[in-house]
Amino acid sequence: MIRTATEADIPGLLAIYNQVILTSTAIYHDTPLPLEDRLAWFRARSAAGFPVLVAEDAKGIAGYSCFGEWRGSWPGYRHTVEHSVHMRDDTRGQGLGRVLVEALFAPARTQNIHVMLGGVDAENEASLRFHARLGFEKVAHFRQVGRKFDRWLDLVFVQKIL
Repeated sequence: MIRTATEADIPGLLAIYNQVILTSTAIYHDTPLPLEDRLAWFRARSAAGFPVLVAEDAKGIAGYSCFGEWRGSWPGYRHTVEHSVHMRDDTRGQGLGRVLVEALFAPARTQNIHVMLGGVDAENEASLRFHARLGFEKVAHFRQVGRKFDRWLDLVFVQKIL
């Protein structure tokens, strides 16, 4: 089931987020975040009218997707957003991530969003293939802009014109 997230879902989202932080380069953050951080993030997204969607299964939150402003609040970029999608480790590769990202397209169009971007670690070939299947194309490759696990990381931007 895909639905709009509530504050009650934040512990489940946080568990996924922190697991991704600890085990991958999908998020360029080094240490797990506290619940207060994700609550503040959720409240800010909600106040700005940006969606946070969750997928539920028998174990709880299976994954989530969201989008938010890109490049801050500069008015020239108001028709562009950056999205995120993260899945619980036991639900990856089952098609639910696709459903979560596709569920963002309608609210984006309703908000007069023209372009959706995503930042993907350049070594994450599975995520790059995933985005390509959704109609995103590679538009930029930034070399050695991130650092995690004691190595430099490249970031690829993908975009989809809605």
